[in-house]
Amino acid sequence: MEAGTLGPGQERTMGERFAHALNRFSEAPYVVKAGIGIFLLDLVLVLADRRPDSVGEWVLLLAIFAATVAAMVPLERRPAATAAVVLANVVAILILYHGLHEVSQRGINGLSLGAIYALGAVGLTLVYGILKLVNFAHGDFLTFGAYMAYLVNVTWELPLVFGLAFAVLTTALLGIGLEKVMWGPMRGRGAGMLQLLLMAIGLAFVIRYGIQFVWGTELRQLNVNRTDTVNFLDLRVGRTQLIVIIVGFVTLIATGLMLRMTLLGKRMRALSDDLDLAETSGIDTSRVILYTWLFAAGLAGLAGVFAGAITQLQPELGFELLLPIFAAVVLGGIGNAFGALTAGIVLGVVIEWSTLIVAPGLKLAVGFVILIIVLIIRPEGIFGHARTV
Repeated sequence: MEAGTLGPGQERTMGERFAHALNRFSEAPYVVKAGIGIFLLDLVLVLADRRPDSVGEWVLLLAIFAATVAAMVPLERRPAATAAVVLANVVAILILYHGLHEVSQRGINGLSLGAIYALGAVGLTLVYGILKLVNFAHGDFLTFGAYMAYLVNVTWELPLVFGLAFAVLTTALLGIGLEKVMWGPMRGRGAGMLQLLLMAIGLAFVIRYGIQFVWGTELRQLNVNRTDTVNFLDLRVGRTQLIVIIVGFVTLIATGLMLRMTLLGKRMRALSDDLDLAETSGIDTSRVILYTWLFAAGLAGLAGVFAGAITQLQPELGFELLLPIFAAVVLGGIGNAFGALTAGIVLGVVIEWSTLIVAPGLKLAVGFVILIIVLIIRPEGIFGHARTV
């Protein structure tokens, strides 16, 4: 009897039946898998929202389904393009049910959240891509940056722009200092991933409770304008949100250009491919690692200030943002800075779109449902590939 076959009188358990069906599905032609996947996605959207209430809506829904499957057929080996088509399918159905204006308004609101996720994710994935360090203290770097801005903006009563610059500078110095006194010496002693991971978790608690010791647990706010709005194309966005979107995207573009065009960016990519080989080729790896922490921690500080500007400050601010930031890193392909950048923006917008069909309190869960589905289909992430930064 062949391994895995059932003997006389034996029946499959529910788990075995599911595994068998999953194997059969994975062996099916791509067009069949695409069709079934899009059908299930659209079915979930219909059940979560409402059924079409007219023949015209049914026809449009079927047309969206057919167009999506047809667009996916030539994209079998292009996961990023496939993900874009699936996202377009979701947007089309949301527009069908809620109208272009409402979908656009939620999308604009999601861009500020996406910019924060992207800034945090780029820094986190830079550290992992080069040092192979899963920095669980990264979220608390965001909190540290937010409270440094609070110190300047509220305690010292200076404009927020000075608080933002101070936050980026001090958080970058924090990252460099920790590399000098903790991460570098531990790597020199041959510490493994588990030891470094435990140290990162402990560092997160030290930073978090240090902030709590100084500023307490009460909610605090930066001195920003939360009432003024900007209107364009019949859409409305808060002035502070608009500043977060503009500055965040400019910073992300500059970071991408730095990684792609500059000598430092090329050296970072060389270290991410093979640190030992980069060192033997003459690259000053210690200096590049310091620059990596400078950018990673500085971007985290900037993201923390933005998060505090559009929400409220509390010692758990960064920890609450850390999970969706990790989701963006994984979706973008662990270690892939450009993937993390894109995934962070998209995740923020999709999470905000989800409030059209689920309660706002559940919107973060939607992001993790997306993460689980993507990892089941493509464990290396949407943008995952051999190169890491």
